[in-house]
Parts: sequence; C-alpha cells; structure tokens
Amino acid sequence: MSKHVTHWIGGRAHEGAAGRRGDIHDPASGRVSGTVDLAGAGEVDAAVAAAREAFPGWRDTPLSRRVQILFRFRELLARDQDRLAELISAEHGKVFSDARGEVARGLEVVDFACGIPHLLKGGYSENVSTGVDSYSILQPLGVVAGITPFNFPAMVPMWMFPIAIACGNTFVLKPSEKDPSAAVLLAGLWAEAGLPAGVFNVVHGDKEAVDAVLEHPGVAAVSFVGSTPIARYVYRTAAGHGKRVQALGGAKNHMVVLPDADLDLAADSAVSAGFGSAGERCMAISAVAVVDSVADGLVERIRDRVSRLRVGPGDDDRSDMGPLVTREHRDKVASYLESGVREGATLAIDGRVHPVPDGDPGGFWLGPSLLDRVGPEMACYRDEIFGPVLSVLRVRDYDEAVELVNANPYGNGTAIFTNDGGAARRFQNEVQVGMVGINVPIPVPVAYYSFGGWKQSLFGDSHAHGTEGVHFYTRTKAVTARWTDPGRRPSGGVDLGFPTNG
Repeated sequence: MSKHVTHWIGGRAHEGAAGRRGDIHDPASGRVSGTVDLAGAGEVDAAVAAAREAFPGWRDTPLSRRVQILFRFRELLARDQDRLAELISAEHGKVFSDARGEVARGLEVVDFACGIPHLLKGGYSENVSTGVDSYSILQPLGVVAGITPFNFPAMVPMWMFPIAIACGNTFVLKPSEKDPSAAVLLAGLWAEAGLPAGVFNVVHGDKEAVDAVLEHPGVAAVSFVGSTPIARYVYRTAAGHGKRVQALGGAKNHMVVLPDADLDLAADSAVSAGFGSAGERCMAISAVAVVDSVADGLVERIRDRVSRLRVGPGDDDRSDMGPLVTREHRDKVASYLESGVREGATLAIDGRVHPVPDGDPGGFWLGPSLLDRVGPEMACYRDEIFGPVLSVLRVRDYDEAVELVNANPYGNGTAIFTNDGGAARRFQNEVQVGMVGINVPIPVPVAYYSFGGWKQSLFGDSHAHGTEGVHFYTRTKAVTARWTDPGRRPSGGVDLGFPTNG
C-alpha cells in the first residue's frame, strides 16, 4: 500500500477522526493500492461548518473576482489533466484515453461556468406602477453538497461544483470511496487557483457519510448521480429534511436500428457505446432493439469487432477496455450471462473467455459479451447491469421498437440509427427519454445543454449543468422598489385595500 487518502476541509487536508478506513484497489491486479478515510457525522459536520463560515464572504465576492478564480482553476485543470486521468485509470480501471476524455468533458462545464456573469443576470421592469420599478435577482442557496459515483470520479463532480461555486455557493463533495484521489487533486487545484478556504470541501465515506449529508440542517441542496434505488432514497431523505434535491438515477439505454441504417456505423456505435469503460457508464448502450430483417447482419458485425478488441490494464496504451471496478461487481455482471441463457437468450459472445494477454490473473476482468434474442421479461434486460454486456432484442418494426423503449421504467438516454429523416424526427418526438441521439450512440449533451433523464432516471425537477444547473443552484428574489423625489411626496395617504398597479 503506497498511499492514504484523507478528507479536504477548510482549505487543507483533514485526517479522519472517525477511526474508519476503506481499501482502495487496483482493478487491473486486484491488489490493495491504498486506504481512504471514511467520514462519520463528525467529519461531515466539520466540512459543513467550514463551508458555512466561508459562504458569506464568497457570496459577496464580486462576480469579476469569482470568474478570475474560475479561469485560473480551468488553466490548472488543463495543465494537470494527464495527472488526473492517470489517477482515474489507476483506481477505476478505465483506459487512460477514456479517463482523459472524462476530464475533457468536465473541463467543458468549467468553461461554461466561466460565463457566469451573463447567466446570473436578472430582469428589470421600469414603472410597473407610478414611480415603482420591479426587478429580479438570482442569489446562491448557501452550502450545497454533491454525492457522486465511482464511474466518473472527475466528470460528474464537475457537472456540479463549477456551476455551484460560480453562483456563489460553497460546496461539500462526497465522492465514491472506491476511487477518491481525483477529488482531492481537484481540491488542491482550487486552492492553487486562489479559492478561499472552505468554499470547496471533500469528505470520503460510505452510507454513514451520505446519511450525514442528507440529514444535515446546514446543507441547503443535494445533487446526486448513481443507481435508481439510491437516487430514490437520496431524494426522499434529503427532501424530507427540507432540501432542494437533484437525483439522477440509473438507465437502460436502447439503441434502435432500422432496416435502412448503415449497419457498419451501427455496429461500430454499439461496440463503442456498449463496451467503452467496460460498460460502467450511465449513458452506455445496453440494449439494441434491431428490426429482425437486419439483426443477423448486425450481430455478425458486432462479433467481428469484439474479436479485435484488446482487454488489458488501463495504463497500457494498447488496451481498448480495462477491468471492472471491483471483484464483486465483476462477478455480478458475469452472472447475467448465465441467467440470460437460462431464461432463453443466446450467448453470442462470452466475455468470460475473452483473452487478456497482459492482465494480472487477480484483476477484475470480464471481456465484452453479447446476449442475442433477449426478451423484455429477462433479468438481463430488466436490470441495469452496468458492465460490458450488450443485449440484442429483435423487433418487427419501428413501432414495436418505440413501444419497447417507452415501456421501460428508465428514460435516461436512447439512440436511433436510420437514414430516414422522417423516422428520426418521429422518434425524437415520440420517445419518452430525456436525451436522444440520431445516429449518435452516446448523446451526452454539451455543457451548455442540460444532462438528465425521464421517468425513474431522475428524481427532482432539474437536470445537471447548463442553464438548469444555474437554476438549481440559485433562487430568485423579486424586488419592488419606489424611490421618491425629495421634493415630491407621493399622495394618497393610508389605503387598506389590496395594492393595484396604475
């Protein structure tokens, strides 16, 4: 064990007092690579206290100064993006190029947040009544918290804290304890950029820390990304304690392939979106609904591409796909191959036998897998597997495909592959999903559009980043003002009637 990861509270490293620690694993070897402090209520309270103390000064910091710090943070993040990607790859297992792409998408949100002066403009109406003006202002909430998942230890936090901090809030981040180092590096970059102590804090931990955040009276709002059962729990618990909540849940993302689609493009996209990051993405394609007349051709093309994928350590430039994050998760994902066959699916590609030529035998390996002729009643379709398992469902036509997508309880992302513009336009109108791709397999919006799903993929009213992120991290205050000329006293005297404008 070569490292120990601590909390970051009040602008500096903070050793945990709870007496609990967790192991950090190298997924490519299965070995323990370090430890991380696990927070209890005491550490969470210390982080919230530091954030509350810092809030008045940060709220009143001029926008121009906030933006200077944001730009400096952006420069430092760009400088250290390879270092950050290396940490992500080492603790999560994804290949370096994928980790670097994650950092780049996070940087886009920082870029967006640098434009906060324009985004915080209110409205102004002169003379709404005689000598009376009305205007609205956007103000920060106070201390806000983010609870983020293991699969994107840099990007998902950066969906939250750049906008929250730019809006004048102070922030407490509870990242995944499985890959905690990225959050601490980001905290150090904020300090180097000149962010005042206490504006950004990091507490590591498990459910005990999460519950302390959700229940803390000093936290005004909570943002969360994770599985649907936990998102539902976060929403109910935090809202029950009077907080504003934005809880993004799980997914079962469908890719619809119509007979006129470019099957080579569709196969490339299915493999890329299904097996990138070992399928551990909330926007991964996990179900392909293909019209039966072209299904055999698509499956054969996918099989050909998978046979050429190299599975190996994330720090090996030759690797296309790395290991899964933990041994327990790897075993759970692999169990769906067995249950799928047992329930009637065909195991077209068995990732358990995919070669890993340079992999440590102790690593959490599972190669790309394909279950064909899957039915909607099967567990491999119903559940969010969150691993490199692609399910092919054969449908009669467009209508059956859309019916399948809309009947699913999740509504995060979807894609359609077709050369028919009319079908694509109809699909984007009819499908009940929050993010739609047309011949684009992973329709993650750019930073100035919002990210979020429908149905059981989102609990709360606001999506992440974009203008909806600004809306989530601010509240509107409406002001009605009268300034009288010293030489002209308003007439009328006392009037107990309800005020009208005129």
